[in-house]
Amino acid sequence: MLTSAECPKNMLAIKDALDVVDGKWRLLILIALAEESKRFSQISKEVTGISDKMLSKELQALEINKLIKKDVTNLFPAAVEYSITAHGKSLEQVMKELYRWGLEHRKEIIGR
Repeated sequence: MLTSAECPKNMLAIKDALDVVDGKWRLLILIALAEESKRFSQISKEVTGISDKMLSKELQALEINKLIKKDVTNLFPAAVEYSITAHGKSLEQVMKELYRWGLEHRKEIIGR
């Protein structure tokens, strides 16, 4: 995959992927939305430690990258729900591998 001849092209694809899931919050937000649509306050409670300002910014970035969609109902007052898209669900295998690697890394570094 990362032969010297292919390296620049592969690095660009990896850079693009990392730009989309950048930071410590985006994957956690996707995990929170994995099972069902949720309102802002529900996501905020599940993703412990994120500020409302940061959550709003990250939701916007995930929506721009088509990983989630924002649904606004025509009720009064309007209800807003966020849900993961098929494109967002395509990260499931990557997230499972990151989880597996994270467990192994913890064992390697701190022995747990």
